Amino acid sequence: MEIQENIVNKVANSGLLTFDLASLKSSAETSVYDIKDNLFHGLILREKDFREFVKLHDWSTYQGKNVCIICTADAIVPTWAYMLLANRLTPYANEIFFGDEETFEVILFERALAKLDLERFRDQRVVVKGCGDIKIPTAAFVNFTSKLSKVAKSIMYGEPCSTVPIFKRKST
Repeated sequence: MEIQENIVNKVANSGLLTFDLASLKSSAETSVYDIKDNLFHGLILREKDFREFVKLHDWSTYQGKNVCIICTADAIVPTWAYMLLANRLTPYANEIFFGDEETFEVILFERALAKLDLERFRDQRVVVKGCGDIKIPTAAFVNFTSKLSKVAKSIMYGEPCSTVPIFKRKST
């Protein structure tokens, strides 16, 4: 006679609350618009040519996307040029940002974290998921930990089966 043992899921019974920062990531695709492609000989922006480009370009290709406007060329680009781009993108783009994609991601996470109701973490033992298919900026982990430290009982990083302790509130 074979005896069957019950398998107990200790992780499920541990009382840990797992939070994945990837759940805060914007679902909109991000495109980068590099104004260097509009520079004459890669050096200067000619107003007449640029205005003609802005007028004729199909801006609808940015529909629903987040758009980062940058200039990777070592050139002086007048502020009005970026303003023209923002104006043309506004009817189509989800978000428009001046700067690189990495900085934009950090800002999007900061916005999402600012809206997050931290009360659900009050006095909880929280595991901040550390691995996944979606890249999360380190700044988001830092920002979240700073906010979470004010309400959580403890904070761990990783997966419930293998965590790195970050913070534990002292008993009073």
